[in-house]
Amino acid sequence: MTSEQLVVFTRTAGFRHDSIPEGIAAFRDLGAEQGRPVLATEDPAELAAALPGSAAVVFLSTTGEVLTDAARDALRAHQEAGGGFLGVHSASGTEYDWPWYGELVGARFDGHPALQPGVVRVADHDHPATAHLPHRWTFTDEWYHFTASPSGRVRVLATADESTYTGGRMGEDHPLVWCHEHTGGRAFYTALGHTAEAYTDPDFRAHLRGALAWVTEAAGKA
Repeated sequence: MTSEQLVVFTRTAGFRHDSIPEGIAAFRDLGAEQGRPVLATEDPAELAAALPGSAAVVFLSTTGEVLTDAARDALRAHQEAGGGFLGVHSASGTEYDWPWYGELVGARFDGHPALQPGVVRVADHDHPATAHLPHRWTFTDEWYHFTASPSGRVRVLATADESTYTGGRMGEDHPLVWCHEHTGGRAFYTALGHTAEAYTDPDFRAHLRGALAWVTEAAGKA
C-alpha cells in the first residue's frame, strides 16, 4: 500500500458532463482500494501544487482550455518524473492548442453520433484494463470520432465495431482505448464514460481499476 495520492481533475471550459460526480466517486473508491488519498479539483493552481509526488493524475471528462501555463509545466514535470496520466472520455477534447497534451492523450476528439448501444471489440486482453472483458463487449456510449487514428503510435486495447451502431465514420481503424509510454511516464486513454451509470457498471469500473493500476504500476509491467 502507498500514500502517493491520485489527483482527479474535472475542470470544463465547454460541455460539462453530468456524470462527473459519479466519476469522482468511482475514483475515490478505486484510490481507496490502492491505499491512495484522492484529491478532486477543478482549480489549475491546486492541480499544479498537487502534482509533484502524486502517483497519477486523471483528466475526467475535462473539456476545452482548462490549464494555466503553470499547470501545463506541472503536468509535463509530472510525466517526466514517471507519473501516470489517465484520460477519461472528453479528456481528448481538452487543450487543443497545446500539441504536447495532444501527444500525451493520443488523439483529438472530433465529434460523436447520438448516445446509443454498440459493441466494443477488445483487441488486447493482455492488459489489466481489458483482461476481464469479453472479446465483444456491448456498451452504451457516444462512440467518439477522432481527427486521426492513433494506431501505430500507441498500444490499442479496444476498438469500436461501427457495424453495431449508427453514425460511425472512422471505419475499421477506430480505436477507443489505448495506452503508451510518454515523456517518462505512462499514459492511458479510454473514450468511454459518458453516462453516470457507467461508473457503477462492474465491467467499466474494472476497466478503470485496471487502467489506474497500469498507470501507477500497481499491476506491474503490463
